[in-house]
Amino acid sequence: MSVIDANRMHEIEMRYPEYFHRSFRQRFGGLMVVIATLLYGFYAVWFFDLPKLFAEAHWERVGIYLSQWVSYDVQPELRIGDDGSIDIRYPRFSPLGDNPHPAWLVHNPDGSITVSISGTSRTVTVSKSETIVTAHGVSVPVDVSSGTPKVVGPVPGWMTVYDDNVLADLGFAGNVSISVDRVKIRKRFIGWANFIFDTQSSFFDKPVGEVISLIVSGPRIKPDQSNLSLAFDDIWNNSEWQHGDVWTKLFQTIVMAFLGTLLGSLAAFPLAFMAARNITPNRFLNQVLKRFFDFLRSVDMLIWALFLTRAFGPGPLAGSGAIFLTETGTLGKLYAEGLENIDNKPREGVKSTGAETVLVHRYGIMPQIVPVIVSQTLYQWESNVRGATIIGAVGAGGIGLKLWEAMRTNANWENVAYMVILILIVVFLFDAASNALRHRLMGTKAH
Repeated sequence: MSVIDANRMHEIEMRYPEYFHRSFRQRFGGLMVVIATLLYGFYAVWFFDLPKLFAEAHWERVGIYLSQWVSYDVQPELRIGDDGSIDIRYPRFSPLGDNPHPAWLVHNPDGSITVSISGTSRTVTVSKSETIVTAHGVSVPVDVSSGTPKVVGPVPGWMTVYDDNVLADLGFAGNVSISVDRVKIRKRFIGWANFIFDTQSSFFDKPVGEVISLIVSGPRIKPDQSNLSLAFDDIWNNSEWQHGDVWTKLFQTIVMAFLGTLLGSLAAFPLAFMAARNITPNRFLNQVLKRFFDFLRSVDMLIWALFLTRAFGPGPLAGSGAIFLTETGTLGKLYAEGLENIDNKPREGVKSTGAETVLVHRYGIMPQIVPVIVSQTLYQWESNVRGATIIGAVGAGGIGLKLWEAMRTNANWENVAYMVILILIVVFLFDAASNALRHRLMGTKAH
């Protein structure tokens, strides 16, 4: 085992001072970053009052909205008459149509009616004097013969008694509200009701095989129109799902994104040459254009959309204009930075041959800048498909406006899910197409 003497140690320290004489920042920089991050986290918790926010949040609504994304409900109302008769009514726009006779609603020989909420494990039997709710392995009778409904026996945890009604919560399957003269039932089904044909269609509630048979070889339902054309019209003009309007608005969103990005790139391209210091040696012009780009970018696309909807009215023109203004600033800055980072040797070589300025740009600059232009423009185009959805919510046209209208009603969450899925599919397809096109034009291999 060798021992290093003082001279040898001093020599090593002089040779590697960065290891033996580290600055305060080098020694404690990592610890300070950790401490600063923790302090900022505590500050954010205090500033946003996160404990109170989480305590008062309506977390139950998340489950309700998500359940409505993937299901629909039917709400029969059983009204009990003075003579003991039970009248069944449905809401005006019931998914079952104007004259429903569902198999899960059975008329019993004794005059009572049994409604199956979820198979045989959750049922409601309504008669003149009482309503029996069966769920969670027990049957709970509710007496409705007196002035107020009364639960006979102990009240289970899934049942709540109010002054004038009794509410039975049956989970995802639905719920039952019982009063003296009526029983309101909410029965939930998985899926989207009437997604293909609405209740006004001639093909409504027909089996798939019968619909196909009618379209292929059946007699004409309307003498002046083929069954295939009629089926397409019924799907496209579905009054509940509005497929035609949704797909038209989705196409508007795509056109808005494409047109705004295209016009923005065309405007930004020549301006970027004048903003680049190494291309246009005019410092004043460079700074003016760069600040102009900053101004266009600093005003969010949503704000531009609000301005333009005031100027031109709601519609896709305002949306395309908002994207155009934002992209002129964004792409102008990106193009200018790309131009300022090119290698000047090819440019100087072309220039030394006595070529004109246009040819110098064409052969000395463009081969270097084209990959940057293609990559950034395609990325912005893909991003603007998502952005066009957001600005549509403020009246700039496209599917965003329909999405906002469906959310405002707070009742059509299955329609919201439909449009969100369409938007996700479009964004995924445009992302894949953008990547493939970018790699193809740049000559690289996609991973």
